[in-house]
Amino acid sequence: MELRHLRYFVAVAEERHFGRAAERLHIAQPPLSQQIRRFEEEIGEPLLYRTTRSVELAPAGEALLERAREILAAFDSAVEDARRAARGEYGRLAIGFTGSSTYAMLPTIAAAMRTELPGVVLDLRGELLTPAQVARLIDGTLDLGLLRPPVRERELSTEVLHSEPLLAVLPNTHPLANADAVPLELLRDEPFVTYPSHFRSVVHDAVEDACAAHGFKPVAAHEVAETATLVSFVAAGLGVSLVPASVRNMTVEGAVYRPLIHDATRVELAVAWRRDDDRPVLTGALDVIRRSLREAATEQKVHASGR
Repeated sequence: MELRHLRYFVAVAEERHFGRAAERLHIAQPPLSQQIRRFEEEIGEPLLYRTTRSVELAPAGEALLERAREILAAFDSAVEDARRAARGEYGRLAIGFTGSSTYAMLPTIAAAMRTELPGVVLDLRGELLTPAQVARLIDGTLDLGLLRPPVRERELSTEVLHSEPLLAVLPNTHPLANADAVPLELLRDEPFVTYPSHFRSVVHDAVEDACAAHGFKPVAAHEVAETATLVSFVAAGLGVSLVPASVRNMTVEGAVYRPLIHDATRVELAVAWRRDDDRPVLTGALDVIRRSLREAATEQKVHASGR
């Protein structure tokens, strides 16, 4: 039995006419009649009653018709799934986000992926420091990582997507909370809430470098791994902090974000993946991520120019 026999049978059964069925199938009528007879011989029962004026279903044909439709629909669906997978439109991806990008990038990327690649099942994991993402990319737990470079592991490919300045995060009761911008050197004597120093946090090092450029070393009163906790500690009055500009998308009552004066420190955001992972679904996701972040950056510039 061949799949085409089912297609031929369903066409004749639905049309109740060999000529119309042949036109629908884009084949000649004699070969169609021949194939239906061979199909009946394989089954061992007549599927159709033929007269000079009509074609009717035999009992075996009535029993077969609905199942044949289901089989053909399942086959067509499987073929379409295979084609979608080959185009990168179907599959599963685990994507990690460094803590400071979670609140700006995760919603943007998730929305873009849902729109452009609805067949891809996403496992989105926020608040992961770069070292943790690197380890999970290498062991296969993650497929893509939005992290802070540099990444020196040769097994991974990285691509910088954009860079952003640091902002000051202050309690809303701080004397500088109402300033338009903050001179970093005025935070010299403040306790800092920082990212961990022992996990090689890229943002931690960037904050240290920024403070050093302004003549001091920040005193870490608290070290926290999660950005939400860091900003919450600041809101509670436990210290001040510096964070990448994208963190301002996270609103925490009691904390305010202010730009820094005369500070050129910037931190980069990159996407990373295993160098040997050439699956179409990953390539498609990379294209969506690049495009969605470019569009988001353009919108931010438009909003900024309109202020």
